[in-house]
Amino acid sequence: MPDTRISGLVRMWINGWTVSRGGSDPIDEPWGWTIDVGQAKHVARHVLPEPSEADVRKIVAATSAPGTWLKLFAEDEAVLPWVGPGWRLAGPGFLMTCPLAPDHPEAPAGYTLTRWTRGGVSRVLVRTRDGHFAARGQIAHAGAHAVVDQVETAADHRRKGLGGLVMRTLQSSAHEGGARTGVLVGTPEGRALYSSLGWTTHAPMASLWYEPDAAG
Repeated sequence: MPDTRISGLVRMWINGWTVSRGGSDPIDEPWGWTIDVGQAKHVARHVLPEPSEADVRKIVAATSAPGTWLKLFAEDEAVLPWVGPGWRLAGPGFLMTCPLAPDHPEAPAGYTLTRWTRGGVSRVLVRTRDGHFAARGQIAHAGAHAVVDQVETAADHRRKGLGGLVMRTLQSSAHEGGARTGVLVGTPEGRALYSSLGWTTHAPMASLWYEPDAAG
């Protein structure tokens, strides 16, 4: 059985996220984990499954590098007062899980679906018959669980069932690879789709990044 405590679910999420994005192994901290990401606008992230004001203020005080992110599993309104100038709030997220099962969805008329797996990550690409991008997504395998990441549908192709097609195909690919639990952090828009597919919400997530030019 998967660990259903928030800290356990968050650990499952970051284990798969680092595979999906090529991040460093998570570094254990008293309050959670630090991950080196290595991008100009996303140098590193600190992940706190149960953030306290004292821990967040300590991290903020020690942060001087632009592109440092905080992933705090709490409501935006609760944690925003704990950070100072220069910290910007991204859209809210939601930690969700779902039992995985085999599935074999077919692309609707007018679309083609391609899927492949490399380096522990399965990807799905949906295109129009003439090759135009329509939707995509990926899922990272991490033992008995898998983490969904970077699901998107082009604006001109929304409300046609392509998001569900991508998700069901990813879930089936992960199940074929031996995973039995899916984990993700979804946007408010994605949450509606995922809920309709059997995903359960466990916690909100506030996402902030440090950009000193935003101090004013």
